Amino acid sequence: MTEFVARRLMMVDTQVRPQDVTKFPIIDAMLAVPRENFVLEHQREVAYSGDNIDLGDGRVLLAPRTFAKMLDALNIGPTELVLDLGAGLGYSSAVIAQMAQFVVAVEDNASMNAEAADQLAQAGADNVVLHQGALADGAAEHGPYDVVMIEGGVVDVTEKIVAQIKNGGRIAAIFIDGALGTVRLGHKAGDTIAWRFAFNADAPVLPGFKKAQAFTFWEKSDGKRR
Repeated sequence: MTEFVARRLMMVDTQVRPQDVTKFPIIDAMLAVPRENFVLEHQREVAYSGDNIDLGDGRVLLAPRTFAKMLDALNIGPTELVLDLGAGLGYSSAVIAQMAQFVVAVEDNASMNAEAADQLAQAGADNVVLHQGALADGAAEHGPYDVVMIEGGVVDVTEKIVAQIKNGGRIAAIFIDGALGTVRLGHKAGDTIAWRFAFNADAPVLPGFKKAQAFTFWEKSDGKRR
């Protein structure tokens, strides 16, 4: 057993299973994908730590606990199409590809997208297509999707993303409210998402997922609104 294979097993045994994540597809996928290949070169030694790993440009590799519990809540099936937003260097997409029929990985950072393509090819994840573009726009041309997973924090989820989810589909996101982060699982019914709390977690808010500020009038000293 190589050193990284041993670390992968320890990650699952000490960070994933104790969180009541015991579904075999999730365990098998996280054991199969070499997490150390999906971080920056100088981060390989900390690839299996219990924290988010900063990949730069506002992206993180989610902590194993957070990622695994989101997968557990979504309960991805082998015939499902998954939209993976903020895929970074491709780890999340490689893992999801082990469980789903097809994955569309969206990343707006060109260099990350190129590195993800190389690593996904090496991992044999041939059921992943990489889509470079604004995260909040999704990838409507490949949808609609059974499942959407957002690999970072959000303040709000755009209508464009909601529209790309099948009726009855699911979405998981880390909602950030000040210093508090909560993972919520959403189910789509009609044109709306019914959200429920899943667990606490934290991640930087991704570009395009901050709530748009409404325009407000202000008063000058003369009391007149402008």
